[in-house]
Amino acid sequence: MIQKHKTAVSSPYMTIYDLVVPADNLLRKINDLLDFSFVYEELKNKYCHDNGRNAIDPIRMFKYLLLKTIFDLSDVDGVERSKYDMSFKYFLDMTPEEAVIEPSSLTKFRKLRLQDMNLLDLLINKTVEIAIEKKIIKSKTIIVDSTHTKARYNQKTPREILMNRSKNVRKAIYKVDEAMKERFPTKPTTDTLDDEITYCQKLVEVIEKEAHLCEYPKIKEPLNLLKETIADDMEQLRSMRDQDARVGHKSADSSFLGYKTHLAICEERIITAAHITTGEKPDGKQLPTLVEKSKVAGIEVEEAIGDMAYSEKDNISYCQEEDIKLISKLNPVVTQGIRKKEDEFEFNKDAGMFVCKAGHLAIRKKRHGKTETGKNPTLRYYFDVKKCQTCPFQEGCYKKGAKSKTYSVSIKSTEQTDQEEFQNSEYFKKKAKERYKIEAKNSELKHRHGYDVAFSSGLVGMELQGAMAIFTVNLKRILKLMERE
Repeated sequence: MIQKHKTAVSSPYMTIYDLVVPADNLLRKINDLLDFSFVYEELKNKYCHDNGRNAIDPIRMFKYLLLKTIFDLSDVDGVERSKYDMSFKYFLDMTPEEAVIEPSSLTKFRKLRLQDMNLLDLLINKTVEIAIEKKIIKSKTIIVDSTHTKARYNQKTPREILMNRSKNVRKAIYKVDEAMKERFPTKPTTDTLDDEITYCQKLVEVIEKEAHLCEYPKIKEPLNLLKETIADDMEQLRSMRDQDARVGHKSADSSFLGYKTHLAICEERIITAAHITTGEKPDGKQLPTLVEKSKVAGIEVEEAIGDMAYSEKDNISYCQEEDIKLISKLNPVVTQGIRKKEDEFEFNKDAGMFVCKAGHLAIRKKRHGKTETGKNPTLRYYFDVKKCQTCPFQEGCYKKGAKSKTYSVSIKSTEQTDQEEFQNSEYFKKKAKERYKIEAKNSELKHRHGYDVAFSSGLVGMELQGAMAIFTVNLKRILKLMERE
């Protein structure tokens, strides 16, 4: 049963917060900035209101997840820290002497309360709403890009994951008490996952008997991670696969297995929209989605800045229809016209025809294809077949017996021609330099909030991770901008 959120119960020790949680503490500033009652309103239908035991306050559960993201902690370590860290207790609306939750409650909260709700858009829209109210967002420009997140389980085999985590625990213990090596169970000699799980379970049992060792933070954290992997991730370890993860490409010769988060930020570096997909999805196709989500969040979009992945013809047309300036360079293939064998055919501007490697000029040209098909039309250049039949360079160029020899070049669409003209303007060149801002935001997500590797498996888990990470970086950015005002 759920009850309406209440502030912390009165306690004779409440004044301690005024002494140990200063005004410039990040968690105090977040509490002062944001009314978390919206969490209750969004989740109240997930609970029973008139039957059963009282549920843990959903706002407190949500704040626990936020603390995990802000400080990059596991469930166990996040709850453990809330036992003694007064800033955590203050943020969670707890009295100083109040008992903490069981870490397993967070897993249930994620699975039972946060499923089937669009948390990603909800949290982004909430932070954008705050930024607009505080008059922080003044620009009408969004910058778009994507960042990749590796799948948690497929990078290594389940057995390798367990081996690595048990190794980290042993190394931490040897630094404190090398004699423990004699008490540890014998490592498995087989390559089976079940034997590795059994070994890790026995290892944990031996360590936990040595209570003094478990008090060392450098031992406690890797030990908790190993226990969490065995307990919470057993099903995933046995399945040996993240079913939703897909292979994506960062460049022509490098790839990753996992997910993509497509982002839009304003020039003030607040994320205004996000769309999470599997790793193989192309970046450019997500532009209309990011623009529309930004508008729903309250952003007036007059410009969109992105790399050349966003300059495809459909995006140019979309931006023209929406009266949005697209600051995205055309792919060189488009600006030059799509050509094959460029080293064998050169354009003679005086004749308006192509010349082949042998120096033969095309005798005529003809336009092919209709714009209604959605594909760019082509200009086809025709050469004198009689010359081709006796040409010393005919191998690989002219097929014997063929009745014609042609060379085709795609024609830029009207939209692309206009975009190329805009691309050459000084305004375009100046605005394009703003794109670095989103690359810095991607780096912040990965290196400060653990966004380089997925916390769990599946697209749903990735969306939850993305929601909390983006909510965190937006709140921190808003606070930073407010301090400058």
